[in-house]
Amino acid sequence: MSFTKLTRRGLIQTGAVAGAGLALPTYLRAEAHAGFTNAPTGSTVTLGFNVPQTGPYAEEGLDELRAQELAVQHLNGEGDGGMMNTFSSKALKGNGILGKKVEYVTGDTQTKSDAARASAKAMIEKDGAIMINGGSSSGVAVAVQGLCQEAGVIFMAGLTHSNDTTGKDKKANGFRHFFNGYMSAAALAPVLKNAYGEDRRAYHLTADYTWGWTQQESIAAATEAMGWETVNNVLTPLASTDFSSYIAPVLNSGADVLVLNHYGGNMVNSLTNAVQFGLLDKEVNGKKFEIVVPLYSELMAAGAGANVQGVIGSMNWNWQLQDEGSKAFVKSFGEKYGRPPSNSAHTCYVQTLLYADAVERAGTFNPCGVVEALEDFEFDGLGNGPVLYRGDDHQCFKDVLVMKGKDNPTNEFDTLEIVEVTPRAQVEYAPDHPMFAGGELGECNPGA
Repeated sequence: MSFTKLTRRGLIQTGAVAGAGLALPTYLRAEAHAGFTNAPTGSTVTLGFNVPQTGPYAEEGLDELRAQELAVQHLNGEGDGGMMNTFSSKALKGNGILGKKVEYVTGDTQTKSDAARASAKAMIEKDGAIMINGGSSSGVAVAVQGLCQEAGVIFMAGLTHSNDTTGKDKKANGFRHFFNGYMSAAALAPVLKNAYGEDRRAYHLTADYTWGWTQQESIAAATEAMGWETVNNVLTPLASTDFSSYIAPVLNSGADVLVLNHYGGNMVNSLTNAVQFGLLDKEVNGKKFEIVVPLYSELMAAGAGANVQGVIGSMNWNWQLQDEGSKAFVKSFGEKYGRPPSNSAHTCYVQTLLYADAVERAGTFNPCGVVEALEDFEFDGLGNGPVLYRGDDHQCFKDVLVMKGKDNPTNEFDTLEIVEVTPRAQVEYAPDHPMFAGGELGECNPGA
């Protein structure tokens, strides 16, 4: 028997007739290498969960780790199975991955690129991790994705929102389920126009690293296209905890909107400082002053408390969605941890299942088999509606949520409300879009 498969690299044929002059995929050619990095030889397989356990994004990291542990339990047939029951692919059986029990090791990225690379390297070289998942910073994601490409293992990115992760810094061994800055801007711009009008002057405070830069570029371009003026963009260090000195100049800038391109503890602190300065109580240019947070999370909203009320932003996923996959995940997570999952938890859980499913469908742990199984893979049942893992850049395309801080929250988790579910078609873009230009996906590296 033989089969034919169309991949990003062209038409390949494998099977019994492959010896008759038909080229095998690289990962099946014996002459290419003796094996692949950390090929499992026993009854178990090890995954590496690399999350910020300290630093400004530590709360996000803790929730990612909760979700990763839950995913491992479900893969091993423990618990209620969660999203495995709603996933459109039925390759996962709850008996591990290819019959091997799933084990895991963890690392602390500290929200620092060097620390993240070091912890990932240790998990790969000392613990035998065959896949790395996690992270809550795009600087970390870009660094670890590069390391995984070099090492010959798969990187299933966690929370990374910079355009660069699947733009100029994309890699064949890396995949991103989370959305990006361009998608946030595409979803937010029409809502902001309807809410605040076309004649606005925006002042940006921006985290000084790859995510902040591309998020600011994206939201500025989208809002300027609808008539807004960008008054200023001020970069702020990731390690900042007090943003008072950055907020004060906003008052004298003539701006009537403050855009906080901040995340995690940075957003909690900068939003709190802005509210303390009374920005939301002011009227400028004959308009009520407004604040926009392009990238939201439930954990940030809870940390900022009443300060988020009425503030608009975007999210990758939210626990209030009513599709069957989201409800199954919220039920499993809530029963285990006594709280709803964040969108960072969701993306790490989903990425873990997607990796395991790709291995099952490929019939191998070889990273090049996994790459071909994931490229242009379309699926449903994991939240966000129908999703495509695009082969050109390994970016997922799905619906995007526009959120607003609730005026009258009923509990500590009920802080945000869904304003709009932006359809996938509205946030899609061509692979050669200027904001994603540069860099090459390259070829899969199977390693050893």
